[in-house]
Amino acid sequence: MKIYISVDMEGITGLVDHTHVDSDKHNYERSRIIMTDEANHVVTSAFKSGAEEVIVNDSHSKMNNLLIERLHPETQLITGDVKPFSMVQGLDESFSGAIFTGYHARAAQPGVMTHSMIFGVRNMFINDVAIGELGFNAYVAGYFGVPVIMVAGDDCAAREAEQLIPNVTTAVVKEAISRSAAKSLTPAKAGQLLQEKTALAIKNRDKVKPLTPPEKPLLSIEFTNYGEAEWANLMPGTEIVPGTTIVRFHAKDILEAYQAMLVMTELAMRTTFC
Repeated sequence: MKIYISVDMEGITGLVDHTHVDSDKHNYERSRIIMTDEANHVVTSAFKSGAEEVIVNDSHSKMNNLLIERLHPETQLITGDVKPFSMVQGLDESFSGAIFTGYHARAAQPGVMTHSMIFGVRNMFINDVAIGELGFNAYVAGYFGVPVIMVAGDDCAAREAEQLIPNVTTAVVKEAISRSAAKSLTPAKAGQLLQEKTALAIKNRDKVKPLTPPEKPLLSIEFTNYGEAEWANLMPGTEIVPGTTIVRFHAKDILEAYQAMLVMTELAMRTTFC
């Protein structure tokens, strides 16, 4: 049994604002220790629950946050940037299940540090389904026939996961008070919860079906201002919906849609205030 783990940072225990997740800020170094230890609780429980191989993908910002020396010795870590499939790099049909930990809810929704890839995105859609990072990554897993068996993060991320993925196991390590405040478990208590929930998720993995993506999906990204839409529209094959900041792309499959999203959001980040 192979288990895939994607680890973001905004949904980690006790982390509530940009000072925790920005490598230039004062809280970052202690936050990456908490992040690594939290990932390791999931990894360790996966091995104890019968996994023969565990791949961990660092999925936050420049994707070099996890401290490899603190991970279970049998862990294989995907780290660094640029990765062709970003938060789901290395995920394929060989895995029995995927676990998303440290995850947050999508842009324009309640929850701690909510966003969708960049802060310039207001909404993302696959056809008519509103998704964030969690949903998009679950669709890629579904393309390979891999179910997302567990999502860990704040209560808002858990609700989003439960709405998208029937029977998914969720682990709530903090409850959002606002976008930059939460009532959080301690790392010790969260670690115990994550180990228990990981074991449960692996035990119940056959109850979770992969989130099957649509064929030839229509990707729509609504940006916060027109300049971002203009930059995103530089990618061949895209179009701006007249009178909006929505950029659309007709993809051949969800993998092409995912990479299109990466390119469009990277371009949009070039927009300046004036």
